[in-house]
Amino acid sequence: MSRRDQVAANLAAVRERIRLAGGDAGAITIVAVTKGRPVEDCRAAVAAGLGVLGENRVQEALPKIDAVEGAEWHLIGHLQTNKARHAARFALVQSVDSVRLAEALAARASRPGPAVLLEVNVAREPRKHGVDPAEAVAVGARVAGLLDLRGLMAMGPAAGDPRPAFAELRRLRDEAEQRLGRRLPVLSMGMSADLEAAVAEGTTMVRVGGALFRTPPDEVGSP
Repeated sequence: MSRRDQVAANLAAVRERIRLAGGDAGAITIVAVTKGRPVEDCRAAVAAGLGVLGENRVQEALPKIDAVEGAEWHLIGHLQTNKARHAARFALVQSVDSVRLAEALAARASRPGPAVLLEVNVAREPRKHGVDPAEAVAVGARVAGLLDLRGLMAMGPAAGDPRPAFAELRRLRDEAEQRLGRRLPVLSMGMSADLEAAVAEGTTMVRVGGALFRTPPDEVGSP
C-alpha cells in the first residue's frame, strides 16, 4: 500500500470516529499534525485529501512550506516573539497566548494582521501554554483589537475526562463573542486521543497526527 493510500485509509477512520461521536465530518476541519514527519508524509497527506497541515515549530515548518504544494499551513505550537516575523507564512496561528505576542505580531503585519486563535489553558496544567481561563475573555478582546481573531484553541488535560475542559473553552468562546459583538467561528480542540470528547463539546477543528500517519501493523517492517 502506498503512503498516500495508508493516510487516506487512516483519514477515513478518523472521519468515521467523528461521525460516531455525533459530529459532521464534512464540517469539522481536520488539521494533519506533521510535527516530526518527513516531507513525503506531508505530500501524502495532501494527496489523500488533507488540505490543512499543522506544525509545532517555525523552524521545522518553513522548509516544509517551501517543499509542499497545495497545503494550508497552521502554526499550532508555541510561538516566541522573536519569531513573530514568520507568522505571515501561516494561514492561521493557533497559539497566541498573550497580549505581548499579539502586539509583536501586529507590529510586523499590515492590518488586520494574521488570522489567529487565542490559546487558553483550560487544562490548568503548568507545562501547557495558554491564557488563564479567568483572563481569556479580556485578553481575547485585546487580541481582537490587534489581529484577526477567529476563535479559541486548547489542549485537553493529560489525564482524566477532557469534556469539562472542552466545555469551558466553548463557554469562553461564547462569552468572547458577546463581548466583541461578533462571531468567533473556530473552536480548535481535540487530538488523536480525545477527539470524540471534543466533537461532543462542539469543536469545529481537530488536530490529528498519530491517528493519520500510523502504519498498519501488518506493514511495519515490510519491504
